[in-house]
Amino acid sequence: MSTILEVVAPVFALIALGYGAARWRFVDEAAFRALALFVFALAAPALLFSGGTRPSEGGAGAAVAIMAGSLLVYAASLLLGRRLLRMSLAEAGLFALACVFGNSVMMGIPVIIAAYGPAGVPPMLAIVGVQTIVLLGLATIVAEIGLAAAAPWGRVLRATVAGVGRNPVLISVVLAMLWNLFGLPVPDVLRRTLDLLGAASPPVALFCLGGSLFGLSAAALWKETALIAAIKLLLLPAVVFAVALLLPLTPAERAVAVTMAALPTGANAFILARRYETGADRSGSAVVLTTALSVLTLSVLIGHFRDTLP
Repeated sequence: MSTILEVVAPVFALIALGYGAARWRFVDEAAFRALALFVFALAAPALLFSGGTRPSEGGAGAAVAIMAGSLLVYAASLLLGRRLLRMSLAEAGLFALACVFGNSVMMGIPVIIAAYGPAGVPPMLAIVGVQTIVLLGLATIVAEIGLAAAAPWGRVLRATVAGVGRNPVLISVVLAMLWNLFGLPVPDVLRRTLDLLGAASPPVALFCLGGSLFGLSAAALWKETALIAAIKLLLLPAVVFAVALLLPLTPAERAVAVTMAALPTGANAFILARRYETGADRSGSAVVLTTALSVLTLSVLIGHFRDTLP
């Protein structure tokens, strides 16, 4: 429990700072928009490219398990948003993203290393890379299609391809994969520059999240936020665990896959919703609620898996 609290406390401190900055008008709305753009266009891509080009081995099985489970839950959540909650396609797609996209960088990396040690690093890195490409890419495509739904299909297709092609997060992950595929080295100066720039991504994203929470009508969103929390923290880990049992995974890979699935909603879900100006309040409140509740759920999971690991 103390390990989880050490990770969660700074998350809430940064969110609180952002909220206070908005509440007492130290930072205005235009500045928050600029900071969010900085994260989306520069800091987060630098972080992902730098992490994606570091050497790692193994972990493919864990990535398969969590992605299979995530896609199943994403599809179910998308259908839930469309049919029962009467959301538009773009809104439902971003609602579904909040249900499956975890805080793999800000919380996942320190939690996995603290809980499982070096054995957890390869599957964790594999999950972070694949999750970013598939889930953020899928949500971007759904949002682009939804926002251009009234247009002819040819225009929708062009807008979708253009939207995905302009997404700096996706571009950085694809570039990292190509960089690794061709075995290209990353010069030390470039690596240090990317690390310095990327280090700003998690704290600035959380600061922007805090600013967006000022004036948020929590009463109007609590049911949907609670639903996201139940899906993200309970249903998704259960589905990933079931999928992991069907695959020939090592105990460490299974533990990492399920623990990563149980991470709270990641700030990138909020950043993407804010970028498309669709459901950002919902995604922001989901980040806060799931982060608070994950102190309990992650503690239970980690305690269970650490008792079963050799």
